[in-house]
Amino acid sequence: MKRLLAHAALALTLAISASTALAQMPTPPEVAARGYLLIDITTGQTLAEREADTVADPASLTKLMTAYITFTALRENKLTLEQTLPVSLRAWEERKGGGSLMFIEPRMKPKVSELLRGVIVNSGNDASVVLAEGVGGTVENFVAMMNRQAQAWGLKNTSFKNVTGLTEAGHKSTARDVAVIAAHIINDFPEYYPLYSIKKYHLEGSPTTNENNRNVLLLRDPSVDGMKTGYTEAAGYCMVVSAQRDFPNLAVTGAGGGKRRLLSVVMGAASMDARANESQKLLNWGFQAFDTVRLFEANKAVVTVPVWKGKANDAQLGSAAAVFVSVPKGDGAKLQTKVERTDPLVAPLTQGQRVGTLKVSTPSGTVVAERPLVVLSAVEQAGIFGRAWDAMRLWIK
Repeated sequence: MKRLLAHAALALTLAISASTALAQMPTPPEVAARGYLLIDITTGQTLAEREADTVADPASLTKLMTAYITFTALRENKLTLEQTLPVSLRAWEERKGGGSLMFIEPRMKPKVSELLRGVIVNSGNDASVVLAEGVGGTVENFVAMMNRQAQAWGLKNTSFKNVTGLTEAGHKSTARDVAVIAAHIINDFPEYYPLYSIKKYHLEGSPTTNENNRNVLLLRDPSVDGMKTGYTEAAGYCMVVSAQRDFPNLAVTGAGGGKRRLLSVVMGAASMDARANESQKLLNWGFQAFDTVRLFEANKAVVTVPVWKGKANDAQLGSAAAVFVSVPKGDGAKLQTKVERTDPLVAPLTQGQRVGTLKVSTPSGTVVAERPLVVLSAVEQAGIFGRAWDAMRLWIK
């Protein structure tokens, strides 16, 4: 059941596609960037976008995937946070490339925990190479791991050629693909996500003056708690920002209040200030123009339906994860729900078995969300006489 819950929650969060957008959207603000995307992480719905699928140079937003692969290795016990890694000549030579650095030297033996801060806070290309060699053996092996993960998520517009984000032929992504990677970090690794809220980091013994996190919204907006910036001449100024704010009116079915998380991706802004200002503009608009409503709790019955040939006469169907939907402000009470299910429902039924779909729509009938309905409690098959009796009843029916 835990695995089912995890998969269901992930499916809700990562439905980051144009098809999840609402039919009648509030008009988004003008955003001074080549492309952008704003999603509600809580629901997985796209709130606003422009050129979100246009292939572009991702610059240091690449390091989101560098970190994700490292987090995966930590979870799989392939390395530990306290483990030290050698600084190779290749990592040392990153200082010749002109990008951001943690300023680690071959004489040092930084810990994985320190290197992660160097990648996330300092955006260190040298730290990225050290982690890649520590996890993959070689940078090339690690890049292959990054690409396999992107393929597993269906990111068809993303291809990695390096672990740093420096401009290289064939190294590409999109605002939507970057959002998927960021959302996976938030949802898959909540234990490591707080690293993205660190405002300043300096490794003891390093000569660096590169201490401040370039995500200046961490200082301006207390609801912002991540994530990553990037810049190259080819990419322009890029930024991924996540913010979480309290919304006491989150529920429309008596489920109480809660928190709501939005994620913005800005690609190709003209300056550091512009990417921060446009990101802030998007987040503020999203929080003000939309409500996130909770329609059903996780593992609570949405509907009770009859079961044939079972020891029980009926089964409760529900969602393995809470059902949230983003709607224009004030429209939550107007939502309509419809259950589409297998009929007849014949035992045996296993816990977590999908037997239907919950559709949420506007009064005009436009579907804004679809969630799988699963069996909440297993229903065993009845004895031979019970099955024979129900078989006859079904035949008559």
